Amino acid sequence: MSVLASFHLVRYPRAAAPAAVSRMAFDRPLLRATPGLRFWRLLGTGRGRTMTLSADLRRWALFAVWDDEAALGRFLAGSEIARRWRDVAREAYSVRLEPLRWHGAWGGRDPLAGAPRAAAGAGPVAILTRAAVRPAGLVPFTRAIASPARDLLVRDGVLASVGVGEWPVARQATFSLWRSLADARAYAYDGAAHREVVRRTREERWYGEELFARFRPFGSEGTWDGSDPLAGAG
Repeated sequence: MSVLASFHLVRYPRAAAPAAVSRMAFDRPLLRATPGLRFWRLLGTGRGRTMTLSADLRRWALFAVWDDEAALGRFLAGSEIARRWRDVAREAYSVRLEPLRWHGAWGGRDPLAGAPRAAAGAGPVAILTRAAVRPAGLVPFTRAIASPARDLLVRDGVLASVGVGEWPVARQATFSLWRSLADARAYAYDGAAHREVVRRTREERWYGEELFARFRPFGSEGTWDGSDPLAGAG
């Protein structure tokens, strides 16, 4: 496979939390020097499964885009970062992601530029939504996302989800795994709360930059909250 993405979610034991925080700075030179790594973002997480104002200092994430699957394989097998996930973390989860559809930018660039767009098929999908919220939109945005976040938690089709971000509030993202594209679309388009947020986002111009990306998840390994959410999901 040519260009692909990956998402990694890592939880550390309480005693290792201070060291985990420091890796947000110290892992950057290692990632910049990683062969075949086209784009990456180290991300903090909120508590629970959706965007919140809280921070979980024991749980961290990495979103990455690779030249090919071999580059990702070399990173997982030999990188100091991946070794720490195996040896120090309480649990770690990695999933390979085949790009299906995307639009927008992250840090002024298209992170998936040059990737072929695979055809959507049956089976699970992964959704990444990311936004840089304008200062004037922070308060209404924070208030508005509470209702769709609650709706997400009760959706039958969502297999796993987590709120992540570069900053605690202004640069937010959600990564989620769904049983099917139909389930993800039902949440996005059938839910009144989510539709209202989308409408207000456009009309009130809350975002200075945004990215939406849909993937076919495959090749998962490790656990997320004690299990692989894709196990048995097709």
